[in-house]
Amino acid sequence: MRSSSFLYFLTLMLFKQKSKHIGSIVISIVLISLISSLFFLSSSIKSSLKDTIKEQPDFVVSKSTIDKVMDSEYIDKIASIRGVESINARVYGRYYFNNKGKSALIVGIDPFEESNAKYLRVLFNDIDIEKFLSKDYMIVSSSVDNYLKSHFFKDSYTFKLPSGDFKRVGIYRVLPTKTNLIANDMIILPIDIAREILGIDDDGVTSISFDVANDAEWSNVKSLLYGSFIDINVVDKKEIISYYDEMFAYKQGLFLLLYIISLVTFMMILYQRYSSVYSVEKRDIGILRALGWSIKDILRLKLSESFIVAMSSFIIGVVIAYIYVFIFDAPLLKYIFFGMDNLSVEIELKPYIDIGMLVSLWLIYTIPFISAIIIPSWRVATTSAKEAMK
Repeated sequence: MRSSSFLYFLTLMLFKQKSKHIGSIVISIVLISLISSLFFLSSSIKSSLKDTIKEQPDFVVSKSTIDKVMDSEYIDKIASIRGVESINARVYGRYYFNNKGKSALIVGIDPFEESNAKYLRVLFNDIDIEKFLSKDYMIVSSSVDNYLKSHFFKDSYTFKLPSGDFKRVGIYRVLPTKTNLIANDMIILPIDIAREILGIDDDGVTSISFDVANDAEWSNVKSLLYGSFIDINVVDKKEIISYYDEMFAYKQGLFLLLYIISLVTFMMILYQRYSSVYSVEKRDIGILRALGWSIKDILRLKLSESFIVAMSSFIIGVVIAYIYVFIFDAPLLKYIFFGMDNLSVEIELKPYIDIGMLVSLWLIYTIPFISAIIIPSWRVATTSAKEAMK
């Protein structure tokens, strides 16, 4: 068969049955754009989280008892462990605003500690630590900043202390949006002010962070810590990354299952529709058979037709998902991962595309789609030309 004749009939079939194809394309685009949006969002968040976690301390130690405050004895024992370096004492705690449904995470640090100063300079290249400590200042996330401004606190906020007194703290800087993945509701304060707001005694801390340069010593250091204390909880960066991997894998798997169920339902409808091929389409196949087209030629025509429809649907669906996630920051969908019960999530999603994921999604969609069209067409093509034109 001449290729010009094949292309002519392929174009004719596409435009002649465009109303039927449009319905399949629209449904396919909806399904593909939804699942692609989820995978784009998940991949972007995972990539950004891993990059952010790399900048965090290797270990964080906190108490596992009701009393969360640790004294200097803990710091001294941790410092005595071989391989431990860059020890920092921190104060963490939840502060609830007047609206009890909203809260912020108070993080008290000592900016004069080398690693804390380094962490602040990673966030702000031009930060002046002495100026930050010259007055009662705090650094807030963009979500906290937006919340305070919505309640008429533009440049400062007045905290209510456990003693019943009030303390006004100015806003020194706002954290970059890229840090909101782990600091969406965070307020960074000098450690003394944080203790005052949370009602913690002088020298008390709620967590201790440190680094261990040799990865091979991590398990040994953790064993020594649990051997030295009976009331602590130790978390390392590997555990945090593993936790996020499991959480995203669970949510991705759940939505992939729903997608497959929806896709199977759609393919069953599509197969049933093509199984009862319209009389006009039967007649077209019969005419082609009468003109000398072989079964192989007809199947190649239907395969090309269905492939063009599937490819068009997939490309359009993926492009819509990309625009929705990386240009509009995935409104509504992002709350699947972050929730919406506290402060609003203000995040900057970094474009990240998992090629393996796209290939898998393409195969999961295309193979059933083409099969649902080819099988009924093959059944008609294998009948005689006279029977097909009835």
